[in-house]
Amino acid sequence: MNGLSEPNTQSLLRDEPGNVITHRGFKITTKKLPILKAEPIERMTSALGIAPPEMIFGDNLASIEHLASGWSIDFTAFHALKKVDKTGTSMLQVAHSKEWQSTREKKHEGITEVVKPFDWSYSTDYKGTEQPIPPHLEPSDTPIPIELLKRPDPIIFFDEVMLYEDEMADNGITALSCKVRVMPSRLLLLCRFFMRLDGVMLRIRDTRVFVEFETGEVIREYTAREDSYEAVRQRLAMKGRDVPAQLRDPNGLVDLLPIVDKSLERVVLG
Repeated sequence: MNGLSEPNTQSLLRDEPGNVITHRGFKITTKKLPILKAEPIERMTSALGIAPPEMIFGDNLASIEHLASGWSIDFTAFHALKKVDKTGTSMLQVAHSKEWQSTREKKHEGITEVVKPFDWSYSTDYKGTEQPIPPHLEPSDTPIPIELLKRPDPIIFFDEVMLYEDEMADNGITALSCKVRVMPSRLLLLCRFFMRLDGVMLRIRDTRVFVEFETGEVIREYTAREDSYEAVRQRLAMKGRDVPAQLRDPNGLVDLLPIVDKSLERVVLG
């Protein structure tokens, strides 16, 4: 593969070998391949107009497809990076940004694309890529039924897929990954963007896709959380926790960060 997954190649990426389970009319696919090499990175840089993260898994995929209706949603690195601000207006203005650009120019030798101003934290509000034809998810007030997910149901399929990661010139971490678990009656996919810029801020953006197999109901919930690094550090210290360790764990941080954006969408597939 070439590391690019434009809409007309999404189905090809999904149909390539990977981990696949078909259950109650839904096909769930994950793909985990090595980091892209220089040539596909160069093509991705040209297509995106920005230098990609230092660890870019451009051929990785997490996908849910409803076989009867043709509805699907895919999660790929390329489409996530298309949502990164490329104007420079959302750049985190810190002293190390110039150092980061220098590392990019040295890292991808042979890539002549100039590093332009953009959000070097690779922050994205990516919620997945739906198929271009109906049916589509629509705004809703129906939340994901958390109580159903708390049941001790057996897990018949689980996988975790990394899409990209970058250490921002050793000044923190930014990463996008997906986890999917399939149970007999339902499934949940979590796509999480996590960013920690040391001394500046922390950010977590979660997209959850819930499917109830019996009814064909699909709910997508997006939640964005963020706060200053110092505010979070103080909260952790007050709770007596191991601050350095906790600052590396998004699962332990998520409930400490205030919600800054949230949306719900829903579709019932026939």
